[in-house]
Amino acid sequence: MSQQPKTKEAPKIQEAKGTAKRDFLLDIEQQIQKFWEDNHVTEVNALDLDNKEKFFVTFPYPYMNGRLHLGHAFSLTKAEFQARFQRLLGKNVLFPFGFHCTGMPIAACANKLKREIEDFGNPPQFPEKQVTNTDKEEQVEDENAEVKTGEYQWNIMRKNGLPDEEIAKFSDAKYWLEYFPPLAKKDLQKFGVMCDFRRSFITTDVNPYYDSFIRWQFNRLKEQGRISFGKRYSIFSPKDNQLCADHDRAVGEGAKPQEYTVVKLFLQKPYPAVLKHLEDRKVYLGAATLRPETMFGQTNCWLLPDGEYGAFETNNGEIIICTPRAARNLAWQELSPELGKVVQHAKFLGADLMGAAVEVPLSPLKTIYVLPMMSISTRKTTGVVTSVPSDAPADYAALQDLKNKPELRSKYGIKDEYLFDPIPIIDVPEYGTLCAQALCEKYKIKSQNDRDALELAKNEAYGQGFNKGVFIIEGEFKGMAVREVKNKIRQMLIDQGMAIPYAEPDKEVISRSGDRCVVSLTDQWYLKYGEDDWKKIVTDHLHTKFHVYNPATLNELESTVDWLKEWGCSRSYGLGTKLPWDEQFLIESLSDSTIYMAFYTVAHLLQGGVLDGSGESPLGITPSQMTDEIWSYIFHGKEPSTTNGISREALNALRKDSSTGIQLICVSVVKI
Repeated sequence: MSQQPKTKEAPKIQEAKGTAKRDFLLDIEQQIQKFWEDNHVTEVNALDLDNKEKFFVTFPYPYMNGRLHLGHAFSLTKAEFQARFQRLLGKNVLFPFGFHCTGMPIAACANKLKREIEDFGNPPQFPEKQVTNTDKEEQVEDENAEVKTGEYQWNIMRKNGLPDEEIAKFSDAKYWLEYFPPLAKKDLQKFGVMCDFRRSFITTDVNPYYDSFIRWQFNRLKEQGRISFGKRYSIFSPKDNQLCADHDRAVGEGAKPQEYTVVKLFLQKPYPAVLKHLEDRKVYLGAATLRPETMFGQTNCWLLPDGEYGAFETNNGEIIICTPRAARNLAWQELSPELGKVVQHAKFLGADLMGAAVEVPLSPLKTIYVLPMMSISTRKTTGVVTSVPSDAPADYAALQDLKNKPELRSKYGIKDEYLFDPIPIIDVPEYGTLCAQALCEKYKIKSQNDRDALELAKNEAYGQGFNKGVFIIEGEFKGMAVREVKNKIRQMLIDQGMAIPYAEPDKEVISRSGDRCVVSLTDQWYLKYGEDDWKKIVTDHLHTKFHVYNPATLNELESTVDWLKEWGCSRSYGLGTKLPWDEQFLIESLSDSTIYMAFYTVAHLLQGGVLDGSGESPLGITPSQMTDEIWSYIFHGKEPSTTNGISREALNALRKDSSTGIQLICVSVVKI
């Protein structure tokens, strides 16, 4: 009998033999930090800046739904090093630090605690086993199901070292603002950062000074016509019944709405057996595409044979065939009988529709057939794909599979006459009029299973086709560049009732409340970042006054300015400042964070180091005195019609500190 290998024992942690050296160093650290505090070493005033070169350091204020961690410390060391280095060069360095509390996460955690107390008592007695989220999203069948976060909020708080008698207080969202910001400040002081903590503050209407500052900012933006109200595609949480911005997400940071065109492929009679009960209705397969201009070359429709599909009621009485996931998105885009409500008439597999005939717009074939494609994902778009094998490599590869594999055709009952050759519609330099075939040959693609090569071919086909392609089809678009008429063709399809607009998140988004988010066409207040004149102001600033040490950073900023368009700035749930002219809404967490650097310049004179502004103002100014006119005087020098009871001396002090501080700010994203 062979001898079993010995299991290695984990190395034992040796206890420190003595801590005298460490304690000695800590004692020195504490003495020096007290010396800094007693001598106000890190505090900077406007008068101190008059005869010295200035340097202003800011760090993105952290969110206060917990203690600061090593990630904060690592990032902070870069700002701290720069501040101390510039100070050694003889510059007068201002390094303030604020604490962000706006948005949904704190409110969501507080509400979760409240529900746990209601369901399980105080302190809660949880069941032994807790249902957790599945690893693979494909295993989640119900699109409306809450995605479990995996751990009770109460237990999360326990792991942070909080006793049960303290945790219950966090069911009140405002208690988070009382508890964590002072701890963060204490940790920063212990870390030894050279911040002027007199200028520290928290956000939201809990701090009336910051609240008035943000209301002034948004009133100014509205006066300048930079804010509008209307329907816009936005990432939305049906459960929370509001928009879901990056700060509100557990999964999907950076995700944006991706717009598609859903082309209507009308089912011809007789309908397949699973849809016989709908023969008196107009039924279409909703094929989502990013290339509506290629619909002239449709030769067939693709479905995933074992994919789950449904027949769903639309807002105009027609029936759309798509995945349940897509139907949920459509329902929030005013494309169902009732907003947010999905009405399903049938449930079936893609295989049940194989060989069905459909009538399509623009294609000279008019009638084409439903065929199987194995690479379709039902977790993206509608699960219905219209095939243009002349210009889409994946379509060409799948079509060749069917042509070359009789057993595959036989398995799904596909007749030879259902297969049509590619239709040349666009001439692409280097690749000719059958771009997809040329690229499949270039990348040696043998079947639809060559996923990586097909992805390369697709990107090249789409890029070259859009940028260099010219239409060769007969009609009004012959000889025209694809990029010039793409949007025109899309709008023509929509106007003629042959297509509908559709959007969904470009990647999965899960809210902090555990909801799988959709794209909703929502009435909202939004900032018009996409306006050309505003973009020009920012772009000119980037290229003339903004100093970048890494070209990649400049490229990222330019890219952001380019894609940023309408930005929803209002929310109906969470913490923050109420929109001044429509107080049913809160200003969302990224929109109240664009010019907070300017608030640092006067925060110490208004709040005197008290984070929520509840202390006595060093200048004797109350929050109610901080009107829009006063803020405009502070930052623009525009004389107010009334000083609102503020002494001229106090006004001048605010003006001097703000103007001195503004000279230090290197970049301003929002024009105030």
